[in-house]
Amino acid sequence: MPITTAASRLGTAAFTETAPVELRANWSPDDAEIVIRAVYRQLLGNDYLMKSERLVGAESLLKNGYITVRDFVRAVAKSELYKEKFFYNNFQTRVIELHTKHLLGRAVYDEAEVVEHLDRYETEGYDADVDSFIDSAEYQASFGDNIVPYYRSFVYQPGQRSVGFTRMFQLYRGYATSDSGQAGGTKSRLAEELGRNSSSSIVSPTSSIAGWSAQANKLATPGKALGGSTPYGSNAGRVYRVEVMGANLPRYPKVRRVNSAYLVPYEQLSAKLQQINKMGGRVTSVTPASL
Repeated sequence: MPITTAASRLGTAAFTETAPVELRANWSPDDAEIVIRAVYRQLLGNDYLMKSERLVGAESLLKNGYITVRDFVRAVAKSELYKEKFFYNNFQTRVIELHTKHLLGRAVYDEAEVVEHLDRYETEGYDADVDSFIDSAEYQASFGDNIVPYYRSFVYQPGQRSVGFTRMFQLYRGYATSDSGQAGGTKSRLAEELGRNSSSSIVSPTSSIAGWSAQANKLATPGKALGGSTPYGSNAGRVYRVEVMGANLPRYPKVRRVNSAYLVPYEQLSAKLQQINKMGGRVTSVTPASL
């Protein structure tokens, strides 16, 4: 059953109203072709797939019963086709978000998951990290050997976390969109949220405010100081907006750097600048916050 009665408005009805694609016993070549198309769509989205790009060898093995659906999913996730679309040009945190979405059908639950996959990628490599998703107990329990992964966050299942549902809408921007064509580009969608251990609100993919800029603004530091008035005649009590380039996110030391801004009281300004320096950041401006 759908996890929410607003499925049609949120653009999830296409998933909640359609049964998972499975290669059942006594399947036909047509059934195998349906599965192949479903795997390509789950992992590659709506990107146009030319005939020359298809994994002909892996498709043939599946059609002839030499490999399972899970093996075919593994082949696509490790292919140069997938890497060119989602690996080579993306930050590693974004790759982990996409692997979790494509292979487990959900969003990342917490920062510990990201750190685990980062460590495995750095020590064992890309293929080993892909295997860790597909060989996991979660994958086996959810999809087994013959079900194509799907967005489980949109259909209630035991063991799922509610935060996974809300975060999924940071990754999912409607049934007709593509992961390689979203306005957010190669940037991580969840890094800041995971670092703060917070959860965002849901914005409908079809909403007029559903663009990436709107989502980014939810995480941006406001340009105005909140609270009572502050006299400009003295520094005491004043709040400054500090813009920083290239600072490492907390607990993401080896992966990517972000540009960010902070609202800092004058009394804490010196300590904050020292902290930014330790994070490897470069302060680009320090200006009084608007009142």
